[in-house]
Amino acid sequence: MATYDKTHDPRKNKEILEQITRKQLDMKKAIQETEHLFEQCRQTPHSPILEKAQSLPFSEKIKECLFRLTAKRSRILEPTRIHVDGEGKVIPDWKDKLDQEYVCLIENIKTEVNVVDYGAIGDGKTDCTAAFKKAIGKGRVKVIVPPGVFITKEIRLSSWTWLMGSGKGTTTIKLHDQASKGTRLITNANHWRGNHHLLVEGMSLDWNVERLGNEAKTSTWGNHSSCLTFANITYGWVKDVEGINPGLHCFDISSTLYNYAGDGYRARGGSQYVWLDHVTGFGFGDDGITTHHSDYIFISNSHMCDPSGRAHRQGFSNSNGIEVDDGSRNVLLVNNSSARCFGGVEIKAHQDSSAASNVQIVGHISVHDNRAFNFRHIGHHKITDIESKSAFNIIAVNLAAISPIFTELYNSSTPRGMVVSAYKNVVINHFTLVGDPDYDYNGNPVIALQYRARNVILNNISVTDFNKAGAVIKVYGGENRADSIKIRNCSSEKIKIGLEVQNFSIENLESAKVYF
Repeated sequence: MATYDKTHDPRKNKEILEQITRKQLDMKKAIQETEHLFEQCRQTPHSPILEKAQSLPFSEKIKECLFRLTAKRSRILEPTRIHVDGEGKVIPDWKDKLDQEYVCLIENIKTEVNVVDYGAIGDGKTDCTAAFKKAIGKGRVKVIVPPGVFITKEIRLSSWTWLMGSGKGTTTIKLHDQASKGTRLITNANHWRGNHHLLVEGMSLDWNVERLGNEAKTSTWGNHSSCLTFANITYGWVKDVEGINPGLHCFDISSTLYNYAGDGYRARGGSQYVWLDHVTGFGFGDDGITTHHSDYIFISNSHMCDPSGRAHRQGFSNSNGIEVDDGSRNVLLVNNSSARCFGGVEIKAHQDSSAASNVQIVGHISVHDNRAFNFRHIGHHKITDIESKSAFNIIAVNLAAISPIFTELYNSSTPRGMVVSAYKNVVINHFTLVGDPDYDYNGNPVIALQYRARNVILNNISVTDFNKAGAVIKVYGGENRADSIKIRNCSSEKIKIGLEVQNFSIENLESAKVYF
């Protein structure tokens, strides 16, 4: 099996998925089937959720009130429709709009310059910060960055800027040894007023974590300490870019500030209409790619692997390959991959923020991640928690989870192929899980539906070689039970339904052994 390390080419993920799943799906039909099941979910009332919520501590209430000064009410948008274009590529229905804005970007580029002409030297020693600043100016410019290693203390992009290198590993922009821990290597010029029409292409971004020496924690706060941060931008493209050893994230598509005003609120100044394609990263302190409080994000043909986890306390690193986080809406992930992360794809929110909603995954390979696919709204899982107001609407088709494992990133976390907690209206279609027949999963389940998840459909589930695992699918019962569950066309008979689960169905599985 391929190692899925930093040299992995994610542009091959579509073909690799066909080999893993042994299926050549008619993707248009598979997506239509998945969207049809999703509409069934949305129109079906779910079983009630028990609640004996405890009130927040006074200090938490004060904190949320302060964050609401820079927040706005959140609402669930109409989900993006997924299209398959004439070349068989999966795209969001809003991509035409982004393509039109790409034409606007090209038309508004008034000059093309080479950063070397402004004094930059790609020798891996010279400070090129001033040269980049002069070359970018007030924007409307294409800045060529030739082969070499260019040292900078930060690059800030004005609107209407195209920053173009000569390719990953050929053009490298590296953070200066004297840069502070909170430095973002590349970001947009104005996080408060916002920027628009930014394209970064063809380069490696080295956050130079080595400059911090043996410091345990590699990040500061908020959306700092990353290779590339787009905060409050409209119309952005990141193509063929590599993130190397950032303190926090390789790529963060974000709002001006993160916001913790409580469930039902979102940050102001979110980004929208951003496409990341063929981006790769490794050694990240938190997540490889992450989104916060942003809408209409498209991430395709990308690969994230081998986090350091150093943004967290050792042994408690929630370091995910791709994380769709607080307040994100209408995010489409297509043919990406992850390896040896805590979560391959995590869709989530913190307790004091709105959950990501309307998230769609079409094709993903997770290899040796602890929890290949992890969907949750932290702090809204138990009967003593307030029911989530925002954790709705996830669809996923053509997933592969290969040998999830225990990990030193998060010592107490047991391996799972998928976990769904607190979310409502979740459809998983064509999910292939391949274990290691000799690996000791300590009797843990492969797929867990738990903690108040509702209206979940699992369809076309293929599971092999989890010989030392427990149930293939476990629906947890009790006061915090999952409910309103449909399981169809599962290859395994090992399905366990917990006590007090009231509404479930299992179809097309004649020999099922269902345990209560």
